[in-house]
Amino acid sequence: MPEPNNAILRPGERPVANRGGGARSIPMVTPAVGSTQLINGFTLFEPGAAIPLHFHNCEESVLIIEGNAIAMIDGVEHELAEGDTTWVAPNVPHFFRNVSDTKPMRIFWTYASVEAIRTLVESGETRPIAAEHSKDKLVKT
Repeated sequence: MPEPNNAILRPGERPVANRGGGARSIPMVTPAVGSTQLINGFTLFEPGAAIPLHFHNCEESVLIIEGNAIAMIDGVEHELAEGDTTWVAPNVPHFFRNVSDTKPMRIFWTYASVEAIRTLVESGETRPIAAEHSKDKLVKT
């Protein structure tokens, strides 16, 4: 059996994807580094920024690592602070919003599948999470 590939990943050395609306993501563990079961990374929200209401085809966990957030999960609003962690089942509509008008918010997310997809509730647009990190959306930090 071949040796597994291992990686040390540093956020400052990873590409950054502009998600629009004041949010930027840094993919960390991805299939490109050898993962076959999960993907994770960071998203930085500028003051007041939010990700639109959406759902995924797999489980997702989000850890608030900086700032304060509102998480809308299945129609219920939750106030979150640093260290709070969510778990969202597949196909459950949710979003995160930075509640501060002056400070950034940063989350660490994990999807339980390398084939995770995001479907926007309003438009029905569906795309692989990996597509959000395509070269046309990459920016320098």
